[in-house]
Amino acid sequence: MDCQKHLFSLPSDHHYINCSYLSPLLKKVEEAGIKGIRSKNRPWETTPDQFFTQSNTLRSVFAKLINAEQQDITIMPAVSYGMATVAKNIDPSKGSKILVTGEQFPSNIYAWRRFCKQHDCRIEVVESPKSFDERGKKWNERILDAIDRDTLMVAIANVHWTDGTLFDLKEISRKVAEYDSYFVIDGTQSVGALPIDVEEIKPDALICAGYKWLMGPYAMTLGYFGPRLQSGIPLEEGWIVREGSEDFSSLVDYVDTYQPGAQRFDMGERSNFVLVPMMIAALKQILQWTPEAIQQYCQNLSSDLVHQLPEYGYQIEDPEWRGQHMFGIRMPDRITISTLQQKLDERNIHVSVRGSAVRIAPNVYNDERDMQALLEVLTSLAN
Repeated sequence: MDCQKHLFSLPSDHHYINCSYLSPLLKKVEEAGIKGIRSKNRPWETTPDQFFTQSNTLRSVFAKLINAEQQDITIMPAVSYGMATVAKNIDPSKGSKILVTGEQFPSNIYAWRRFCKQHDCRIEVVESPKSFDERGKKWNERILDAIDRDTLMVAIANVHWTDGTLFDLKEISRKVAEYDSYFVIDGTQSVGALPIDVEEIKPDALICAGYKWLMGPYAMTLGYFGPRLQSGIPLEEGWIVREGSEDFSSLVDYVDTYQPGAQRFDMGERSNFVLVPMMIAALKQILQWTPEAIQQYCQNLSSDLVHQLPEYGYQIEDPEWRGQHMFGIRMPDRITISTLQQKLDERNIHVSVRGSAVRIAPNVYNDERDMQALLEVLTSLAN
C-alpha cells in the first residue's frame, strides 16, 4: 500500500502519529456528514424506510469486517453503553471473579465494579510484569494462569490502550471456553487496523468505539453480541427495536417482542442521519484497504524507528507481542516527559503519553517524513 494522505485533509506541516487518540476524517466521511446535515433542510425526503436501511447497511459492513452476520451487530453511542448492556445480561452464578488487565481503560472497568457490588463477586487485576524482558509473553501467560473455575468473565482488549501490548485472544478464548466463562473484548484500539474474526475468537461481546481505528465520527460505537447474549434485555426500551416497527402506522399497537438478533440492544435514535452515513463511508474504505494491509503498512513505516531507538536506551515490546499500528516506547530515565513534550511541540509532532509509555500510533495517512521527524526528536534527546 502507498501512503493514503491524499484521501484526508491533513496539513503538511503537522506530523499526526496519534490515531489511537482520534483519527482524522477521510474526505469522503466528511462529505457524508455534510450531506447528512443538509438533508435536514428537506425533511420530507427522509422516508420511513431510511430509518432502517442505513442502519442495516452499517451493520452489514461492520459484520463483514469482523466476520459476523448482520443480525449480530448493534449500534450504540459508547463503549461504556455496550459494557453496561453486557453487565445487565450475564449470569452471576457462573463464577465469582471478573478478570481484567492492569491499567485497563475505564470503560471496560466501571461496569464490572458496579456489577460486582451488586452480585457479590470481585474484580481480579492481572498486572503486567515489572521486568521488560519478554514482558508481553509473560503478561499473556499470567492471564491464562488466572482463568479457572471461579472465573465468571474475562473482560479485556485485543491490544492494551497504553502501549499496544497484544493479547492472544485465541488462547484466552480457548481457556475461557474450558470453564464456560464469558469473554468480552473492547476492540476500540484494534478493530479496523488489526484483523479479527469473531467466528474464530467466539467472544460473547466485542464492543468498538468508531472514532479511532474505524475512522468514523465521535458518539458512534458498534458492537457484536454472540448467541448466548442475543436474547437479553436492552438498557432502554426503544420503539425502533420492536418487532414490526417498520410499519409507522402501527406503532401504537404495542408489542413486547424485539427485532431479531442484537438489534434489540440498539440505542435510541440509532438511525442518526449524520453519523450513520459517516460511519458507513469510513468502514467501506477500511474494507477496501483491509486491516492486514494497514498492519503491513504500519510495520514498514515504523521499521527504522523500531530498529534504531533501542540503541539509544529506549525500550519497545517484541514485535510478536504488540500491534504494528500502535506501540509504546519507554524512555531512558534521563529524559523527562516535559522535555520530550516541548521538543515534540516545536516540531508539530503529535503522539500521546499513556501510563509509562509514549504511544506511537501511525496509520495509512502517515509517511516517512512523519516517522523521521519523530526519530530525530527522540534520538537527539537521548544523546
